Amino acid sequence: MFKFANLNDNAMPWYVLLTKPKSEKKVESRLLQLDVNAYCPTRIERRQWSDRVKKVETPLLPSMILVNLEDKERDIVFEVPGALRYLFWMGKPAQVSEQEIDVLKEMSENQANIISVEQLKEGSEIDITNLGSEVKKGVVKKISGNQCWVVLKNLGYVVKIKI
Repeated sequence: MFKFANLNDNAMPWYVLLTKPKSEKKVESRLLQLDVNAYCPTRIERRQWSDRVKKVETPLLPSMILVNLEDKERDIVFEVPGALRYLFWMGKPAQVSEQEIDVLKEMSENQANIISVEQLKEGSEIDITNLGSEVKKGVVKKISGNQCWVVLKNLGYVVKIKI
């Protein structure tokens, strides 16, 4: 699950905002227009239509975006159509640490070659490299062909990675 970040007094926390399905990027854009620091991590997927194949940018966290604002300003996001509610964990709004945001940004930018393949087995812990200076840990949930689902413990989310 999402880990509550140990934040400095002067650092604003990142909150998880739930959105209507398929409106993540629109909500992010509208929040940025309101001068709210919002982030919607994306990935590039190839989609097949009957007459063509197209690369499409899709959200990495479906129906979720991350917003960076002070606790007293949290209600401003509801001025934007498509913003539903905050994600709560143990009765408090879920917060994501700055390091986890950096991991998501790095994963969005480096679409390929983000893990080193070593005898992958379900349940085994792996190091995810190329995500900043420090090595990140993840647990292999499922392997199917050339794809691997990895649980990022601190983020509390499953990420699909091509291997």
